[in-house]
Amino acid sequence: MPKTWNLKIDNYFQANPHCIIATAHVDTFPIDLPLEPNIREPNRKSAAYRQIFDSLTTQPEKFFSRHSGIVLSANIVKSSKTSLELEVKEASEGGSDGIINGAHTVLAFEQAKNYKYDLTQARVKVTIHIGLTEESAKDIALASNTTTPVDSRSKVNARGDYKFLKQYLAHLEQKEDRKFRIAYYQNQSGAPRNAQCNVTHLLKLLYCLDRNKYNPDGNKRAKHPAGMSIPSNITDAERERLTALLPLLSQALWIEQRLYEIIQEHISNPRRKGVNDLASIDIRKTTLLPDSRYSFGFGAPTDLALPIIASYRVFLDQDYKWILPFEEFAEDFLQQLWTNSFRKYLVSEKTAGNTVGTKISRNQEIWESLYISAQSYLNQHLVKMVNSSKSEEPKVTQGANKRAKGKNDGATTVLR
Repeated sequence: MPKTWNLKIDNYFQANPHCIIATAHVDTFPIDLPLEPNIREPNRKSAAYRQIFDSLTTQPEKFFSRHSGIVLSANIVKSSKTSLELEVKEASEGGSDGIINGAHTVLAFEQAKNYKYDLTQARVKVTIHIGLTEESAKDIALASNTTTPVDSRSKVNARGDYKFLKQYLAHLEQKEDRKFRIAYYQNQSGAPRNAQCNVTHLLKLLYCLDRNKYNPDGNKRAKHPAGMSIPSNITDAERERLTALLPLLSQALWIEQRLYEIIQEHISNPRRKGVNDLASIDIRKTTLLPDSRYSFGFGAPTDLALPIIASYRVFLDQDYKWILPFEEFAEDFLQQLWTNSFRKYLVSEKTAGNTVGTKISRNQEIWESLYISAQSYLNQHLVKMVNSSKSEEPKVTQGANKRAKGKNDGATTVLR
């Protein structure tokens, strides 16, 4: 059943058959309107919120003239001289009604009421769009949220371009009995602020395994996914590319998680007690990964695992299938990379007084070094497989010859 909210008003006018603009009372304004159409959740620590709250509580009688207003969407609006009744269909009912723009303003109303400020003189302009489709509501939300910058992922999410990814993660959660914590837009409640849990980081994990786009043997321009940027608009071609890479997401997450476990073990058993010898690993912080099962007692650069994950693309064919069974080589290869290359790199940077931070995502040398290590590892395994098949072949032939000879001898005896 659609819910209804009442706005106490001084006046209103019909801007067009599907839009009403009203002067509403702040002290009775409903603070529990749905946020579905909004492209981000309000942040009480933001400068925008503080400015609205200060303006409202210091001179409430001037709030109307100093504030741009609130934009809502409703399924049906019933009007009278002193009130507007809004019928709102929530997302669970297939609707997209609620606050399109002005979530910070409504949050300021709520806080001011909680602190017992007198808001009886405060008024706010309210624009109500009636009967909007979900797509139209998103378009208005994107156009009207301009008070403070909106990050690109929030815009991508508002357009519904992450839907394919959300569906795949929901499938993984059911299939593998785990829960993901991914932030798709600004100030998303329930999502950690760790950059590793940002949807853009998840996409980077996938891009690192794109052996067709990042192929040093065939692409001189983009040898490695170093310093890559996530597109602000996911085109059909980009969605098709990401969909092809999605089956590799579990392995990419595993590589990152295992690397963090190895680092955790390393700093928990240092060569010198109380000394952390790894650059940009901060033992005073914590890191959360997208899989809610994994949290670590140290801070690390967001892109730390990317060069290692990217090296695994050596083991993929053009159809993004593993040349070797992933479970058979993944752990051993990672341990070799850590022991022979990556740990030494982090230690040397720490010794030199450097941090790796975002620099690691632009350091072509480390990406190239790990890629070459992967090629060497794969070649060694392929040679072993060839040699193994060759060594087995004579044994089979020899055994077959003996059996054939025995049969011939038996046949000769019978003839005699």
